[in-house]
Amino acid sequence: MGYRLVADAAMILHAAFLVYMVVGGFLAWRWRWTFWPHLATAAYGLGIATVGWVCPLTHVENWGRARAGEETLPSSGFIDHYLTGVIYPAEHLWTAHVAVAAAVLVSWAGLAYLQWRARARPDSPASQVQQS
Repeated sequence: MGYRLVADAAMILHAAFLVYMVVGGFLAWRWRWTFWPHLATAAYGLGIATVGWVCPLTHVENWGRARAGEETLPSSGFIDHYLTGVIYPAEHLWTAHVAVAAAVLVSWAGLAYLQWRARARPDSPASQVQQS
């Protein structure tokens, strides 16, 4: 049972990582310090998608699954097992990657705009949020 908990925890962390990769830039609109962890998350996600890096959480989940006597994830990994064909059709993987990239870029553009607006109007509420 303990190994199954390890596998499940890795799966949940994997999902949280992906959710944060998509929405983390929007969180930075409110909490500016979260931009830097989001930048690292987005860069790592880009490396996984383009270079083919393997996420260490995949290894942890496979380790827990194997020791719990369950089948491991396919060699294509977490996204292909849990998301492709479940959340979006398999033939739209590239579209899903583009949508994630667009969400990240829109969130960063919005953050840049908020930063610019705060600097342009020092007495605005946005500048007070920036200082806190």
